[in-house]
Amino acid sequence: MAEFRRIIMSSFLMLLLLFTAASGDYSSIFVRVGDDVTLPFENVTHDQKCDSYTWIMSYSDYSVLLFEHGEIIKEAGAKSDRLSVTEKCSLVIKKVTVQDVGLYICRQIISGQQLGEDALYELSVVTLTEHHNNDQVELDCSVSTYGQSTHRVDWLYEGDEKYSKYFGSTPFTSSVWVTIPTAHFNRSYYELLKCAVRDGYNKKEHLFTFSPPQSSGEKPGDDATTTTSPTTTTTSPTTTTTSPTTTKRTTVNMSTSGGMKEAASEDNNNPTAPRWLWLVGALVGVAALLITSVAVLRWKT
Repeated sequence: MAEFRRIIMSSFLMLLLLFTAASGDYSSIFVRVGDDVTLPFENVTHDQKCDSYTWIMSYSDYSVLLFEHGEIIKEAGAKSDRLSVTEKCSLVIKKVTVQDVGLYICRQIISGQQLGEDALYELSVVTLTEHHNNDQVELDCSVSTYGQSTHRVDWLYEGDEKYSKYFGSTPFTSSVWVTIPTAHFNRSYYELLKCAVRDGYNKKEHLFTFSPPQSSGEKPGDDATTTTSPTTTTTSPTTTTTSPTTTKRTTVNMSTSGGMKEAASEDNNNPTAPRWLWLVGALVGVAALLITSVAVLRWKT
């Protein structure tokens, strides 16, 4: 009985947080798979154990309570083992995975009254992978996002030349990859190529370097999947951009002199869903959880 009451109270709290967060300002954070990230809460008052702070994570049609009453919530599942809260009540996520993508909300409530403003963070996760397919090497950069992706992803060659033209406008993921003939592939490409992610909201650019593979037994989604033997020849890679949910596909031939020739392009434009629709989905998910909990509680009594 007490457990059901706790679920109901937590559901009410998440509904309240998500509803008021709809009009708040978002801060975008991009982090690479496997790295740690800290989500700060700048409006901290003297509260050593952070008992009055609550952290929740929302993604699409569900929400998860992560931290409440000074404790990490075990119901967060395996994710709870990677969570911690600092003395200043910032949320730390270790060894980030694509499952951590979402909207993170923090609020301080004392005696039923909110103190200060909410902290809202939209966490996007960048995955860099390497694949060997017959006679070519493919380096892939993908960005998993909360809701509608408006971020642009490009490969930069030697720091400033962009070799892809795809602007992310489809749900959840934007990706771009380069293909290099195996005979010409060498480790210098790990330094010459950088994945540039341009925030669709504040237009800031974030650079991610492709790390050389550590072993040949890594799983897909890790930084690399295979090992390679370095050579001394460098050729121009080919960049391909795509989205898994549309037919838009653009292939661009890259050259070290900066020239680009578009080889093929076909585009079906999809309307961009308003950002608030994804928040509405999260509200519906929490409401469904609340209704189910109330129904079960009444059945138990």
